[in-house]
Amino acid sequence: MAETVLTNMGLDSFLDGAAGHRDPVFTRAAEAVLGLLALRGADRGSGLPEPTPALVRQLLVEDLPTFVYAPPGDLAVYPAVLTRLAARFDGTGEPVAAVLRESAADFERAMTDPGNLTWHRWYASLLRTCGADLRDPEDIRRRLAALDGAPLPDGVHRADLMGRTALADVLLSEALTRAYVRDAETPPPAGPLLTDHAVATGIGRVAGGLLDRWTAAGLAEQLSGPYARFAPGPDDFPHLVLADVLLDEHLDDHGDPAVPAPPPPAIESGPVEADADALVGAVEELSEEEFEPYGGEAPHLLYVVYRRGCAAESVARKAAEYEDWTVDPDLEDLPVPVPDGAPDAYGVPPLPELARLLGAVGPTEADRARLERPARDLARVLDRLAATGLVFRAGDAFGLTPRGAGAVRYLLRVRGVAAPDAAEVRTWSAPAVVAAATGWPGRVAARVLADWLHARGDTADAWSALLGALGTVRAGTSEAAAVRGLFAVLDTRNAPPDALRDALSDPVIGAYAHRALRARDEPDDPLRVRTSARALLVLDGLPAKKGPLESRRTAFDKAAADWPGGSAALLRAMAAADPHETARVLGPLGLTPP
Repeated sequence: MAETVLTNMGLDSFLDGAAGHRDPVFTRAAEAVLGLLALRGADRGSGLPEPTPALVRQLLVEDLPTFVYAPPGDLAVYPAVLTRLAARFDGTGEPVAAVLRESAADFERAMTDPGNLTWHRWYASLLRTCGADLRDPEDIRRRLAALDGAPLPDGVHRADLMGRTALADVLLSEALTRAYVRDAETPPPAGPLLTDHAVATGIGRVAGGLLDRWTAAGLAEQLSGPYARFAPGPDDFPHLVLADVLLDEHLDDHGDPAVPAPPPPAIESGPVEADADALVGAVEELSEEEFEPYGGEAPHLLYVVYRRGCAAESVARKAAEYEDWTVDPDLEDLPVPVPDGAPDAYGVPPLPELARLLGAVGPTEADRARLERPARDLARVLDRLAATGLVFRAGDAFGLTPRGAGAVRYLLRVRGVAAPDAAEVRTWSAPAVVAAATGWPGRVAARVLADWLHARGDTADAWSALLGALGTVRAGTSEAAAVRGLFAVLDTRNAPPDALRDALSDPVIGAYAHRALRARDEPDDPLRVRTSARALLVLDGLPAKKGPLESRRTAFDKAAADWPGGSAALLRAMAAADPHETARVLGPLGLTPP
């Protein structure tokens, strides 16, 4: 049916005018190019779809990589078809040629990107690798029978292929429907693209027939019939509901899925889809009334621990937050010890530990007793999650097992969240790892940056690159202070002194490097430290996050007393070096640059 379903698009006329291009590869490419241009609404008044620059760009970087399989050696044929097609229209040759030049790299990248694969495109690739004749439906059927348990592309999960396939199905069905309606409302001189008979058989069948022509003959029917298990659909992935919730958690925190979540220190390989299904089963059970009031918090608890770099969190601390107790936000990074052999029954930690976890001054036994019930309720939720083997609770500590870390990472990645593992982060450039670590808890950032340096032998060059990034990443933005703050998590005691000395003249972190050298009794040249770096060190040392404003003013006045030119000069230097942080810290004091 696919050979005749798209009518009146001028394929025969085009091929007759393309001397020497009746070979199967060119014909296949021409059918796909003309068909997709026509479906997207290209003007067919001349009998051929006219390739405008906008349609050509969409064809190259969106439509062909979504619907058409072409082996790498055949990719050049598609631009060749467009070039010959454009030559049939006055005035379109050069504009289309310009788009082809501009889009060449994007086209090749999109056609070969595993992230763009659908089930149809992937199996067409596998079948061709096996020597199948993609034009022979019987050969396709035989080859599919031999592909039971076929591998997936590297780094791609079944859910990725399913999601891309579902999107492609929607896009193709919409394009077919719009084309039919468009031709019905304004009949083109060349005749309709889709006949009433073709549409009457069902848009889905029409779409399947086109995919057969654009990927492999008979493949759509096989993947929707006897080999449907090779191409599972949305109903086969119940855990994607949990993935959506975790995506929302990440967006609430960072606003952008491209902002990386911190890498776990260890990930144990496991059947991630089965593990994810186990987690969503536990989450669904926890939504029942018997697990109120915290059962619905299960996804948040999973994300919270992953966000901590999979370091253990405290049951009592989380329960106190849920109960609206005053909990010091600066303790978010506080390590929570994981005891050995803790009893199964939950108990709130003793008062000294509770004070450490909450940052509260002098909690009483009455406070501790008040927390007992909510903490036990939360522990029940965590124990149900722990029954999956992917979460643990030991006394007051809870977290993800290495296998659980792998499952949550999979759930994040399958919804497009950047969730690297430790090995991937080690390969990043210094600016990339600094930009990511800026948004991570301090202990996680310290671990990852130390790992990054160690992977490069802790050399002076590696340290210089990292220190340089602290002064350049997000410079001039409201996040510049947070980037500088990463210096505090670096263990500079064993840093190569030459790297620290080289940083002395850095206009941002020079004073930090000077202080680190002085703490080690290393020789340095304080005259190399610039005024801007000195001003930033003073600014970052002011009590900016908490405490009464009086203490902030006192600290500023004390620094200004030793600053050449006094408070006005110090304020000018701070504002010039970081106007955002200066306004945030000193604005509430009524201090503005003169």
